[in-house]
Amino acid sequence: MTYEEVLAAARGQVGPVCRACPVCNGLACKNAMPGPGAKGLGTGAIRNYQKWQEICVNLDTICENRPADASVTLFGRRFDVPFFAAPIGALKLHYGDKYDDLGYNSVLIPACAQAGFAAFTGDGTDPAVFEGACAAMAQSGGTGIPTVKPWDRDTLFHKLELAKAAKPVAIAMDIDAAGLPFLQNLTPPAGSKTVEELREIVAACGETPFILKGIMTVRGAEKAARAGAKAIVVSNHGGRVLDQCPATAEVLPEIADAVGGDVTVLVDGGIRSGMDVFKALALGAEGVLIGRPFVTALYGAGAQGVAVYAQKLKAELLDTMAMCGVHSVGEIDRSCVRY
Repeated sequence: MTYEEVLAAARGQVGPVCRACPVCNGLACKNAMPGPGAKGLGTGAIRNYQKWQEICVNLDTICENRPADASVTLFGRRFDVPFFAAPIGALKLHYGDKYDDLGYNSVLIPACAQAGFAAFTGDGTDPAVFEGACAAMAQSGGTGIPTVKPWDRDTLFHKLELAKAAKPVAIAMDIDAAGLPFLQNLTPPAGSKTVEELREIVAACGETPFILKGIMTVRGAEKAARAGAKAIVVSNHGGRVLDQCPATAEVLPEIADAVGGDVTVLVDGGIRSGMDVFKALALGAEGVLIGRPFVTALYGAGAQGVAVYAQKLKAELLDTMAMCGVHSVGEIDRSCVRY
């Protein structure tokens, strides 16, 4: 099955807002919420995608002739590729009735593990969503990263215990979810956290690495490091929560320069191809998260769709590495791109 066939199969399965576009660039869904769009004008998701396209890679094939290796070691585990499936929640609300969150995660987690990488999973007001994700991770040898919303203290700490029991790669929090409309004025409540509150959360994770997702400034990255986060995700929540903020590609280099020696830096937002992955690594990320395309792949062809899209990304990344004269992920640096 080809990726084009996966997308064709997805059309009519996702929707009504998502159209399973040939390139998921935020233009067709724009400001549609519910749906895969964004608050306001919807410029955030569009800008995320466009800024990766403005970065050029530097061709250089005068080098040793040997195969490239896309594998990485992060959080003490080896992965075949430097990308992850990003956390997605409220599937029925945003993408259609074919999958609810439990069904989506039950397919995604083992499919990603089988393909040699891990899935971040989303969270929701229904406790069964997080419980089901943790159970699926446990069945996949802990190959997953449960992502909690910034809930109130009691809800958070209960979920952290569930997550730790699954022995996952790490535990994440999408702190930028504090701006999601559907989390406002609900029970359990959710909202911003102070550095002191985050320190308490990190301590509660124990030996499991804690990842803070939703960092868009050097100041925010430094606060995450002070709180004890093992890693950050440079992310504006897919451009969904705040209109007219910078793209992740624009802020990644300065954040990586500021805290890259202290925490693991990951990035998401508009990354759609293996060449985009390469560009993100060149700008200082150690790994990337990709969200919406995994949804359409899974809606189109289930676990096979996930495998097809993952193989496409890996093949594109390896081809870019070979054409830019690098043989390992560790060799990719800023000299490999022009921006």
